Parts: sequence; C-alpha cells; structure tokens
Amino acid sequence: MGGIRVQEPQTKRLHVFFDCQNLFHACRKAWDYDCPNFDPLKLSRFLSKMHPDWTLKKVHVYTGIHDSKVNPRLHSFWTNKLALLNQSPQVEIITRPLRYTSCDGIKVAREKGIDVRIALDLVRLARTNEFDVAALFSQDNDFREVSDEIRAIAREFDRWIKIASAFPGVPNAKGIDRTDWIPVPKEDYDRCIDPNDYSAP
Repeated sequence: MGGIRVQEPQTKRLHVFFDCQNLFHACRKAWDYDCPNFDPLKLSRFLSKMHPDWTLKKVHVYTGIHDSKVNPRLHSFWTNKLALLNQSPQVEIITRPLRYTSCDGIKVAREKGIDVRIALDLVRLARTNEFDVAALFSQDNDFREVSDEIRAIAREFDRWIKIASAFPGVPNAKGIDRTDWIPVPKEDYDRCIDPNDYSAP
C-alpha cells in the first residue's frame, strides 16, 4: 500500500459464511445440541446488531447433504431447512452430496468439496469487492491461509478488509488463526435458534 494508511469505511458491507457441519459439531460439543438448530439469518443479523457499522448484505450457507436412501431423516431435515432459507433473497446456498465410507460395517458420512468452495468464494468475493467484512462461522484452521490471501488482496487494491471467525463462546474455544475471533455466548445463540421441525417429510 506504499505506506499510505487505508481508510476504514464508516459503514462496512458484511457477508456471512456458514460452514454448517463444522458449526453443528461445535455446538454439539459446546452445548450438547443434537441437531443443527441454528438459524443462519438470525445469527447473521445478530453479528450486524453486535457491530452497528456492519450492514448485512449476503448470507452464504454451505453443507453436505445425506443420501435419502442412507439417512432419510437427515436428508429430509436439510432439504426442508434449506428450502425455507432459500426463500430469502439475502441467502445463497451451496450443497454437496456426502460421501460414505464403511467402518466396522457402519456407513460414515464425509463431506467433500465444501471447504474448497468456501475458500474460493471468500477469495473471489474479496477480489471483486463485494464485502468489507467476511464473518465465517467455523473453527476449521484450514481457512487460516484464506485469511492471508484476503489480506494480500487488501494490500493489492488499497482496501480495508476484515475477516473474522465466529463460534460457540465456551471456555478455551478458539477461532481460526489469523482472523478476528467472535465468540457467541449461549444466551445469544439461543435467541437465534430455528424453532421449526424439519425432520418430517
């Protein structure tokens, strides 16, 4: 940036990215929730309310989807949940079919391609100047290199950009390295729970 201090914008355009499986497993570990009960729109609006200079522009939701023949309950859950979310023009949804491996005769689901897509979208949207703040609901440290890339883009284009990671706010919890950490207290998370039952066909 040639020694010139880039001015911080008074109003920041906020994009929020949800690594849904990572967030679900973190909430299960932190608070013993047995399903992905979060509402991405409510959590995104919570971040915007928490930072009055952040204006929510887009919510990006990423998750693997179970095969309907292997796990019909979770397939129905995510299909119904995402269909409702998709009604909002602020929400963009990216899914991938889960892959299965056998372990002692039990099929274990594994997510493939989601992390790569999140990383590509973060870098692409930073480069095309779509956001000033990117908040990622994930604790996956594979994304720490994305933070470095976004800072390089900020230097290249003389722009102010912040990247943050949000996660359940419990003792000793950590966000993604080289990002700003936003621990979400349980009482705030609970206000962002989705009350709908998506398990029914």
